[in-house]
Amino acid sequence: MSRTSAPAPVDQQADVSLTHGLKQRHLSMIALGGVIGAGLFVGSGAGIAAAGPSIVIAYALSGLLVMLVMRMLGEMSAANPASGSFSVHAERAIGPWAGFTAGWAFWFLLCVAVGLEGIGAAKIMTGWLPGTPEWAWVALFMLVFCGTNLAAVKNFGEFEFWFAALKVGAIVLFLGIGVLAIAGVLPGTEAPGTGNLTGDGGFMPNGSEGLVVGLLASVFAYGGLETVTIAAAESEHPVQGVAKAVRTAMWRIAVFYIGSMAVIVTLVPWNDPKVVEVGPYVATLNHLGIPAAGQIMNVVVLVALLSAMNANIYGASRMACSLVARGEGPKALGRLFGGVPRVAVLVSSVFGFLCVLLSYWRPDDVFMWLLNTIGAIILVVWIFIAVSQLILRRRTEREAPEKLVVKMWLFPVLTWIALLGMAAVFVLMLRQEETRLQLLGTGVLTLVLAAAGFTLQKVRASRAATTGAGVAATGTESAEDRAAGVSTAD
Repeated sequence: MSRTSAPAPVDQQADVSLTHGLKQRHLSMIALGGVIGAGLFVGSGAGIAAAGPSIVIAYALSGLLVMLVMRMLGEMSAANPASGSFSVHAERAIGPWAGFTAGWAFWFLLCVAVGLEGIGAAKIMTGWLPGTPEWAWVALFMLVFCGTNLAAVKNFGEFEFWFAALKVGAIVLFLGIGVLAIAGVLPGTEAPGTGNLTGDGGFMPNGSEGLVVGLLASVFAYGGLETVTIAAAESEHPVQGVAKAVRTAMWRIAVFYIGSMAVIVTLVPWNDPKVVEVGPYVATLNHLGIPAAGQIMNVVVLVALLSAMNANIYGASRMACSLVARGEGPKALGRLFGGVPRVAVLVSSVFGFLCVLLSYWRPDDVFMWLLNTIGAIILVVWIFIAVSQLILRRRTEREAPEKLVVKMWLFPVLTWIALLGMAAVFVLMLRQEETRLQLLGTGVLTLVLAAAGFTLQKVRASRAATTGAGVAATGTESAEDRAAGVSTAD
């Protein structure tokens, strides 16, 4: 009697031809710098204006949630490194439809983000060089980083290493200056005490509603950490690399974010209009009398935007390549040239540039729809990560406990607490009019992708059953069957 075996594990199907050109220093800096972007340097001003000094609590709560998510992702990625990261883990734990949904949703998010970052960087350049067209700058940036990602992966790693080093250096310098100012030892300044923390309405001037707005702003500012687990598959030592990168990045990022917010609200009144107009970092440096603060921070923000473009093109191309390798995307996207998925890089870059064009052609409908659809995708991804970790942890403990190089703390209690935290964020988004539209847009996109993924899964299962029946009847096995992971045995 003949039978068919299950397809090969997804982590064995993918990544077989990608190069391993990333070093540990690249991974560490990608982990640190990937999350430090314009959302922190500029966008955090809106959160401060809403929450006041309690923004520190908002960033601490969201930072705790992100640390739990990264620990879960680190556990799974160290056990089974794959360029598809959480998409591969979701497929192994829940099913192909879950990997399809999480992977393509994240790819869509990264491509739209590439366009947004290109627009932001172009605005800075036209501010320095008035009269130059924004689209020309976007095109230039797209060509540069598309070219970088078309070359060997080590080129991406080097670009991202130095971009991240500059961002990290800027944050460390800012924190150092801020601590000296708070202590009253910075020349020309006096210790502010707690006046800005307790005055002008108190620590929580706008009540719980203001804290909620600040919390939502802070949650999405942390997006970007996932890239390090995608890059780990192309590092020299994937298991050790992702384990070390995740361990060191989590607490450092918490210090950067929470520490920055604490310094800003201690030194500058939370209701200073400059906090929103020029950004909290520039407002703080101007308040301290640091010369050319605005231009210095503009350089840092430009670097942050370009770094994000570079990392997002990379992440999108590797996610697409992984999906194709698992039979969940057009085969042409997965073609490798010298170990690099160049077709996926080109398609991801073109989609990003199309988003830029839509911002000019249809700014009020199509472009706003795109923005709304990506508003809560990162939360959807985090939920897939948590559910996958709950399932895979038990499976790994039974089948290969030696792979648990990184372990989730207090499993499964903290995993469930993280899931409850994500559910709470969804509820808070429903309460706010602006974020409610984003949640609706993301929900529609997620349901469409889930339906497509489930349909694809059913079609593939039906074909596998038909092929298996044919093999059983003839007692032979084709090359196509073997490639698909279908085997026969007596």
